[in-house]
Amino acid sequence: MTTAPDTTPEELDAVLERAAAAAPLLAALTPGERAGLLRAVADALDGAADRLVPLAAEEAHYPEARCKGELGRTTFQLRLFAQTLEDGSYLEAAVDPADPEWGTPRPDVRRILVPLGPVVVFGASNFPFAFATAGGDSASALAAGCPVVVKAHPGHPELARATAGVVVDALTGAGAPEGSFALVEGMEAGRLAVTHPLTRAVGFTGSIPGGRALFDLAAARPEPIPFYGELGSVNPVFVTRAAMAARGEQILGGYADSAAMGSGQFCTKPGVVFLPEDADLGALVADFADRAAGPLLNDRVAEGFERGLDALSGHPATEVLVQARHTGDDWSPSLLRTDLDSLLEHADTLLEECFGPATLVVAYADERRLLEAAGVLRGQLTVTVHGEEDDPVAPALLALGASVAGRVVWNGWPTGVAVTYAMTHGGPYPATTAPLHTSVGTTAIRRFLRPVSFQSVPQSLLPRELRDDNPLGVPRRVNGAAPTV
Repeated sequence: MTTAPDTTPEELDAVLERAAAAAPLLAALTPGERAGLLRAVADALDGAADRLVPLAAEEAHYPEARCKGELGRTTFQLRLFAQTLEDGSYLEAAVDPADPEWGTPRPDVRRILVPLGPVVVFGASNFPFAFATAGGDSASALAAGCPVVVKAHPGHPELARATAGVVVDALTGAGAPEGSFALVEGMEAGRLAVTHPLTRAVGFTGSIPGGRALFDLAAARPEPIPFYGELGSVNPVFVTRAAMAARGEQILGGYADSAAMGSGQFCTKPGVVFLPEDADLGALVADFADRAAGPLLNDRVAEGFERGLDALSGHPATEVLVQARHTGDDWSPSLLRTDLDSLLEHADTLLEECFGPATLVVAYADERRLLEAAGVLRGQLTVTVHGEEDDPVAPALLALGASVAGRVVWNGWPTGVAVTYAMTHGGPYPATTAPLHTSVGTTAIRRFLRPVSFQSVPQSLLPRELRDDNPLGVPRRVNGAAPTV
């Protein structure tokens, strides 16, 4: 591994000055022109797969097949954002012509979304492509028309440098302004980038302590800026008695597969499952005990996992059903159990995210009491309900899920976040710092745009998207009518 020196404060200043100079030029491009930039990046990343995928496999300790699939997801979302730009509805364009009969007389008012400016992105260790250098935050910010400065993740520095090189070359070749994309390295550079006066927003995926520290810095600036952080989630699963009776074996097998996927290193890992107290856990215990050990991402993740597992397994309210086996960097999955009353009493400890291959079974006697969990569950990325359509408690459990999570899953599993128009990957704190938004799917672009209204501005001076002749063919809401081109 080649060790690069950390970015100095002077170098960071230069990077952000170039980004700030690029911002108005990038914003001035038409949506179709920015779509071309995104497709150029996607094509270049696909073309560099033979070089990038082995780097990801080496640094993240993942099989090459998984890394190849994740790279495909990354380039897919770049192309999906390109389609979103060409559609134009993301701009939320609205035209209200002057109307002297409108309640109180109104002037001509036209509204559109505009880019925020330079965005600093902190990627995740567990998704070296899809949530990292060229991942969803970078893709949605570039799509919005914002220059991007990525803080390289220390878990995969070589991959970050290689990916950034591909992105910069592709953007330059496609005609993007200089400074549209850059990489910086080092913890201090990341901190300074958040507080830098030229930074206009931050995207972050990582731990609660790290994310909260940066969020506080962003809020404490003389000019506070939006901080879009995805932090932590235990993604609870509720299994009703009827569902357990109808297909308990299938549910327990699916839970084990989801919880152990990627050695439990998914932000959507189901870390807590609520089961009837008389459920037979023999098959689940055997399943966990038979699973092979797998590597964790890096030393920091391993140390954090060990601390979290020690706290869970050493708690007087838990019973260890399957003890993890630890060999070098590899860990086999752990399975623990508690009861609903103990969980409600010790929620601060038992509902802490344990990032890695460990999960907690919560036994309940009366499924109506599951609703009490709403009082101790903090914000979640997902809540899953396994039930039957005629379950009396099912509607309330779904409502509980919607009250604390960004995505509610019915008779499925939360691992695997589809990149779609309707996806929400977010939720109340501490799942994210911005519950109104998503970091996955096409509406992720909304984080890096702000609304501006133009009042009584002459046609020739209006943004093209707001002129009467609508030369770019953008869907618009005119005088309150449903959006049309």
